[in-house]
Amino acid sequence: MTWRGRAVEPGIRESLLRLLPNHHWPETDAVGGWWNRQNNPEIDLVGADREPTADALQFVGSIKWLESQRFGARDFDDLRSSAAAVPGADGRTPLVAVSRCGFVRGVPLAARWGPGDLVGAWR
Repeated sequence: MTWRGRAVEPGIRESLLRLLPNHHWPETDAVGGWWNRQNNPEIDLVGADREPTADALQFVGSIKWLESQRFGARDFDDLRSSAAAVPGADGRTPLVAVSRCGFVRGVPLAARWGPGDLVGAWR
């Protein structure tokens, strides 16, 4: 369902921009995505201090908008390995995710957002 991800990603990024900056992410003034020329890897979320060119990355993340699959350890491992390709990211860059169906317990994300959070951003 690649088309579904492409359809919701701009709205999710806009929702996150309405939620941020906040006390946990006080320096986040831009949320976008990143990919190389081969689209491999493709990073759904990159939080930064400014745009179009960031001075500092705040987080790198993934969007999983699936009907019945929670964000799990495999998704986290994929994100962690892909994040290393993002210019300015390193092993200390926080990893975050958005999931339609929730999260598997124990996945060590710095932040996680679900549909309720995204809709709440517009209130």
